[in-house]
Amino acid sequence: MKGIRDWVFTQVLSKSLASSRPLSGSGGFFQEASLAREEESGDQGSSHIITSVAISVPPDTSSSFGSIHDNDPYPSQQQILVEDSNLSNNSPNRKKMDPLAKIENLQIKFLRLLQRLGQSQDNLLVAKVLYRMHLATLIRAGESDLKRVNLRNERAKTIAREQEASGLPELDFSIKILVLGKTGVGKSATINSIFDQPKTETNAFQPATDCIREVVGTVNGIKITFIDTPGFLPSSTSNVRRNRKIMLSVKRFIRRSPPNVVLYFERLDLISMGYSNFPLLKLVTEVFGSAIWFNTILVMTHSSPTLPEGPNGYPVSYESYVNHCTDLVQQYIHQAVSDTRLENPVLLVENDPQCKRNFMGENILPNGQVWKSQFFLLCICTKVLGDANTLLEFQESIELGPLSNKRLPSLPHLLSSFLRRRSVSNPAERENEIDEILLSYVEEEEYDQLPSIRILTKSQFKKLTKSQKKAYLDELEYRETLYLKKQLKEECLRRKESKLSKEKSFAGDDADVDDKVSPEAIPLPDMAVPPSFDSDCPVHRYRCLVTNDQWLARPVLDPNGWDHDVGFDGINLETALEVKKNVFASITGQMNKDKRDFSIQSECTAAYVDPVGRTYSVGLDLQSTGKDLMYIVHSNAKLRSLKHNVTDCGVSLTSFGNKYFVGAKLEDTVLMGKRMKFVMNAGRMEGSGQVAHGGSFEATFRGKDYPVRNDSVSLTMTALSFNKERVLGGGFQSEFRLIRGMKLSVNGNINSQKMGRVCVKMSSSEHVEIVLVAVFSIFKAFLRRKATEKGDIEALEGG
Repeated sequence: MKGIRDWVFTQVLSKSLASSRPLSGSGGFFQEASLAREEESGDQGSSHIITSVAISVPPDTSSSFGSIHDNDPYPSQQQILVEDSNLSNNSPNRKKMDPLAKIENLQIKFLRLLQRLGQSQDNLLVAKVLYRMHLATLIRAGESDLKRVNLRNERAKTIAREQEASGLPELDFSIKILVLGKTGVGKSATINSIFDQPKTETNAFQPATDCIREVVGTVNGIKITFIDTPGFLPSSTSNVRRNRKIMLSVKRFIRRSPPNVVLYFERLDLISMGYSNFPLLKLVTEVFGSAIWFNTILVMTHSSPTLPEGPNGYPVSYESYVNHCTDLVQQYIHQAVSDTRLENPVLLVENDPQCKRNFMGENILPNGQVWKSQFFLLCICTKVLGDANTLLEFQESIELGPLSNKRLPSLPHLLSSFLRRRSVSNPAERENEIDEILLSYVEEEEYDQLPSIRILTKSQFKKLTKSQKKAYLDELEYRETLYLKKQLKEECLRRKESKLSKEKSFAGDDADVDDKVSPEAIPLPDMAVPPSFDSDCPVHRYRCLVTNDQWLARPVLDPNGWDHDVGFDGINLETALEVKKNVFASITGQMNKDKRDFSIQSECTAAYVDPVGRTYSVGLDLQSTGKDLMYIVHSNAKLRSLKHNVTDCGVSLTSFGNKYFVGAKLEDTVLMGKRMKFVMNAGRMEGSGQVAHGGSFEATFRGKDYPVRNDSVSLTMTALSFNKERVLGGGFQSEFRLIRGMKLSVNGNINSQKMGRVCVKMSSSEHVEIVLVAVFSIFKAFLRRKATEKGDIEALEGG
């Protein structure tokens, strides 16, 4: 598991600069190219690592020079995969520098670039980049380096000013940019505008670029390399083959020299309601992969169009027109990648020689924005954050595309459920265990030898003294216990005789079976129906009968349903039968369905009981988890090595989506006399590259009158290890008679993570105790309510 520092650092560099919303995508576009380039670099000491950075940049509709404001109505965000191509340095002094010193040098370089571009450190985008770098450095720095980080940030600003003033050392910074788009949209013209000189040929009537080539130049001391590509033909069936051929050739070209940024060009003046470029965008996604859109900037050329008229007959505003066009293109990109979370930065460009210029001779947009300054700032920020990401050794896998189910079942939970599972074999197995205990009793024979006792009336009982009442009740309880033991023992003997007679007459006449009279149907206890405003009680709607049918079907009532509604939420089915001699099967299932959700839970088990004492079982469990299904196949083998020792081993296979989890366990049960039972188990669960180990020890102490009275105390100790974390736990479960006529059940557990709970249940046949319990509960709730009201009043007075 990630440490807290790594997790926070992940959040720092994976979020947008202008938005806190996270974004996921696929990092497969430049991964192969990066690996190929690493192999090519060999031992040259260069480091090329794909990193993820989030940049959020609105369209260039602000009237301020090169700045981004919080109230900009067009926020957008983009996570860009960038590659560190400037970290290779064979200087031994650089190798000895610690990450903090390298980050300081990178920060100095960034501040020098801002001075050359005339950008202020108060610019919102610049301030956010500096903040991200500072916060990430604090996370990676040790406690002893925290003061050192703060000192370095202040020193970096001073050093940057001094170095830029003296010009030493020379600034080494480069960016590689891939250019894509349809033919005639102004790719080559934009490259010429960036360099302020004709670097490539342009033609307004036919495609000017017929091959892939690199255009290299330097602007303000920044080395910029454009990968100019042939333009795509408009989307049509006849042009798909040619466009795919161009894209494949571009993909081969950038395999050895991957870019840092991708520019995808469109003409702003040609985007209208009839615009549909989805086939071309889909083809780009298929050839390059979804990750290409992560580091893509949408470049809108011809950004000084004639504005169309609005509903009122007047031209729409420039900002609303730009917003409409960019949203339309972004919508088709969302459809191409099947992910609506992606938002690409937008850059407005105007290459017309007749466009407006400011007093410095720079091309400006109709809103007064200098688009070249925004272009340089966006690329530099992306590059700097990518280098910081690499220096701090942070990598994050990102995926784009349809939202897939990334939820995985909890491995510790699967292991705990597997260890708690008790293998189901012969339905009469528990009866056999009870029969052995009953047959060991000898005192129940004394019941017939007891003298007769006179049963007192209520008035006679009141005349007795306190000691006489106690002695009388103790005698009745003793006789009741002996009588119940006698009844259970006689039932046990009848069951054994019936089993022996059944085995002897296994091939008996079928006519005898047909002559048997079916037992009468027995009504089940009424269900607890929630309160209703109806005058009549609808309990009769849910009454069920137990017949001689092997299937038991019961409705499932929704306690939170609507009033006046039937309230059926599902159905529950249960059955247990003997398929053939020594082969048993049991099926339990429940289905729930409403207007929106459907869920099912089912357990199916088949077991073979060897006459020697071994039991082999196999089962299939089905469970709904949201909209998916989880399948669990398990098998157990129970071996009785000694009379009072049972060993159980089992395996399980859990399938969830396309993930599989394999588990194994070993369990041993030891019976010591009639009253003590010890269960020890250990298991392992593995899947999805994770492993969980666990085990438990349970000791059960039964009352002296078991099974007539179910008094028992169980103590449990558990241990669980998962991802180098260990959790120890303990619990207890008890059920006993506190006094005559009152039962008390106390359950509790606690673990090493200081988590636990305690549950106390009490039942009584005496009205006095019930009243005391009710009064205590009401009084406790009253005190809690008073404390809450007092706290609210103090909070209001303090506020």
